[in-house]
Amino acid sequence: MSRHAVTVRSSMRTDDNVVIGCGPPMRTYFLQAFEDEERDEPGLWLGIHFDEYPSLSALIAAAGRQGYTIENLAERDIADMAHEAAQPSRPSLAERAGWATR
Repeated sequence: MSRHAVTVRSSMRTDDNVVIGCGPPMRTYFLQAFEDEERDEPGLWLGIHFDEYPSLSALIAAAGRQGYTIENLAERDIADMAHEAAQPSRPSLAERAGWATR
């Protein structure tokens, strides 16, 4: 799973400690931002379902629809995530056990 640091900004707040990446077992790109200390989880968490964001552009568009922009995404990071996303993946343990479907 690739993990890269970026900045996410909305009209009201900025988080420069954001994680973006590609999760091959889930076959989705993901974004975690605005850590909520009380719940110990991200306040913004995209890419938690199988095949939710099959491309980086789909993830960026989803963030944009919620009013967020992603900044400082390096070309090298984009290439790294694209390379990882292109690797064939076998069904996850949940899928093999029948708990989730593609």
